[in-house]
Amino acid sequence: MDGINRIANNGMDFNKNPSLFPIKNTCLYLANCAIGPMYNPSLKKIQEFLQMQSESGLLVVEHYGEILSTFREKAASLLETDAKNIAYVSNTAAGINILANGYPFETGDQVLSYVHEFPSNHYPWVLQKKRGVELVLLSDAKTPNEKTYPGPYRWSFKDLEENTTKKTRIIAISHAQFASGYAADLKQLGDFCKDRKIDLVIDAAQSLGVLPIYPERYGISAIIASSWKWLLGSRGSGLFYTNPELREKIQITSVGDSMMRHRLDYLNHTWDPFTSARKFEYSTLPWEHLISLQKVLEDIFIPYGMEAISQEVFRLQDIFLQSIDQKVIRPILFASANRSGILSLQLDCDPMNVVSQLRDQDIILTSQGGYLRIAPHFYIEDSDMVRAAEAISESVNILSRTAS
Repeated sequence: MDGINRIANNGMDFNKNPSLFPIKNTCLYLANCAIGPMYNPSLKKIQEFLQMQSESGLLVVEHYGEILSTFREKAASLLETDAKNIAYVSNTAAGINILANGYPFETGDQVLSYVHEFPSNHYPWVLQKKRGVELVLLSDAKTPNEKTYPGPYRWSFKDLEENTTKKTRIIAISHAQFASGYAADLKQLGDFCKDRKIDLVIDAAQSLGVLPIYPERYGISAIIASSWKWLLGSRGSGLFYTNPELREKIQITSVGDSMMRHRLDYLNHTWDPFTSARKFEYSTLPWEHLISLQKVLEDIFIPYGMEAISQEVFRLQDIFLQSIDQKVIRPILFASANRSGILSLQLDCDPMNVVSQLRDQDIILTSQGGYLRIAPHFYIEDSDMVRAAEAISESVNILSRTAS
């Protein structure tokens, strides 16, 4: 194959060349929900930056001086927002901590979340208990068959409505749940919050780069996401969106020179922070990470568009589903509006044993919540999805017979 696959959906062509995604030369990678392999041109950009810094020191700043503004512009384009609403964070937890610690809570206020949230979107809200804030956790919704889906499943919008009170200030929910793959209907959730003047905070670590997410369309107050999963960036970079209304509320809890309008005038100690999202970038930023993320945004995610990318990922998932042995593999399926890049599978054996077995066949998978997780990205070939389905089915059959 020449590395270019025509996709039936929208007639879109994706470049799946292994030179852009070298991991294809070493394994079949279905673990983008854990760590996405870095886009190779982004790696080269990092290397170029570090080489120049090594050779020229301070002069590297003159060469890359526009990176802060261009990074924000590219990230804003992805989210269809203004660059003033974008800040860099090193990871998801960093952004959520900024919000949680700086939010003007009063004693008795409530934060509503889900019992099986990823720790980055849990512990920062737990910490607010010392300020008299109650963390209300939605339980798992009832499943169609309790015996079939014993692990984390999803939260229910009905439960969310019933647990929302006049004291609910924030709803903090992952766009896509990391264990089951359940994706929230952001339009429904955003409308609900907007009508009640509740700030909607979205952890998009498992969706940004595979699902469309547009905060102004959906009424989202904040989006935080790391970029080394579906965005194929380097570890240590992430995006932090806040709308102006939320940003005005957030009290500054960490300070430094970079957040001040006069940031290079170090002897000027006037208190004059940016009002844009730059107020959260309080100290020196790792430019190599910004360069890495900007490159993949401008080469891949902005030109292709998130709708086309998500359709391709779903198409690959469907090929996989058509090829598995459904007598021993039970996929956790949701309505089309709640699909994500993660396809979780209930097995008749320990999923970690399958992960271990298939690692020997150079097929990389992950397990969470008692499920086997399949997380292909757009660069995977159709034939690889069939190969993975057949290999997993064979492994599960062997391990199930051994266990019995």
